[in-house]
Amino acid sequence: MTSVPRMQSVKAPDIGLVSRSPRELAWRRFRANKIAIPSAIASFSIAFIAIFAPLIAWVINVSPTERDANAISARGETIGVLGGISWNHPLGVEPGIGYDLLARLMYGARISFMVAVITTFATVAIGLMIGIASGYYRGRVDSIVGRFTDFLLSFPSFFMIIALSVPMIQRIEKSGIARDNGARILYLILILSFFGWPYFSRIIRSQVLSLRERDYIIAARALGASNRRIIFKELLPNLWTPVIVYVSLALPGYLAAEAVFSYLGVGVQPPSATWGLIIADSTKYILNEPTYFFVPALSLILVVLSFNLLGDAIRDALDPKSEHN
Repeated sequence: MTSVPRMQSVKAPDIGLVSRSPRELAWRRFRANKIAIPSAIASFSIAFIAIFAPLIAWVINVSPTERDANAISARGETIGVLGGISWNHPLGVEPGIGYDLLARLMYGARISFMVAVITTFATVAIGLMIGIASGYYRGRVDSIVGRFTDFLLSFPSFFMIIALSVPMIQRIEKSGIARDNGARILYLILILSFFGWPYFSRIIRSQVLSLRERDYIIAARALGASNRRIIFKELLPNLWTPVIVYVSLALPGYLAAEAVFSYLGVGVQPPSATWGLIIADSTKYILNEPTYFFVPALSLILVVLSFNLLGDAIRDALDPKSEHN
C-alpha cells in the first residue's frame, strides 16, 4: 500500500500590509500636506492669543485703554520709527490717542472670534437639522424647505444686513436683552446665522439624499428602526466629515465678515476695539502713519489665510481620493 505524501503548508509571504482605520489614514494625509501643520500651529496660536488676551497683555505689560502720552507728540503723531514701535509697544501705538496697538489687536480678536465661533456653530446647528429633515423625509417637507431656502438665498444679504441694522439693534435694546455693543454683537450673530444656514443645509441635504439609499439604512428600516434612531444612530455619524470641513472654512469667513461690518459701522463701536474698527480708524492716518494701517490689515489677512489653509488641509485629509497619501 503506497503512502500518500503529506502536503506541506506554505506560509504566505509577509508583504507589510497593515490595516489602518479611516481616522489614521486621515491623520497621515493631514501630516503629508506641507501646509497643514504650519497653518494649524498659526491658527491655534491666534485663537490662544484671542482667548487669553487679558493674561498675555498683563504678562507683557500692555493695556488697550491706557494712554501713553510719551509715545505721541503734541500734534498726535507717533514718536519714533514705524508708528512708535519699541520695547514698550511691540507693534506701535495708535496715533492721536497713544493706545498700545498690540493690546488693542488682542482684545479686538476676542470680540471677532466670539462672533465668528458662535455664528459658525449656530449656522451648523440650524443647517444640520433642516438639511437632515429635508433630505431624509423628502416630499412636502423637502419642497417647503427648498422654496424657503431659495427665497433666502435670493436675498442680497450684505445690503440687507446693513439696512436692517438700525431698527433691529434698537429693537434688541428696547427688549432689554442687550445694550449698546452687546446689542450690536447679538444682532451680527443673529443676522449672519439667519443668512448663513441655507448654504450648509444644502450641503447636508445632498449628503442625506445619498446616505438614505445605502444598504445599512435600508436594513435598519427593514428591522423596524424608528426614524429618530436612523437619524441619530445611522445618519449623523456619517455627516461629521462635511460638518468639520464646513466649520473650518466658515470660521475665517465670519471673522472677515465681522471685521467688514464693524468697519462699516454695523458692528461694535468705540471705546471697544475690533479689527474692523481699528482698520476703519487707521484709514485717516494712512498717508502719515502707514504702519497703523498695515499692521491690523496684515494681521487680519494672516488670520483668515491661516484658517482657510487649515480648512483646505482638513478637507483634503478627510477625502480618500486626496493626492496626499
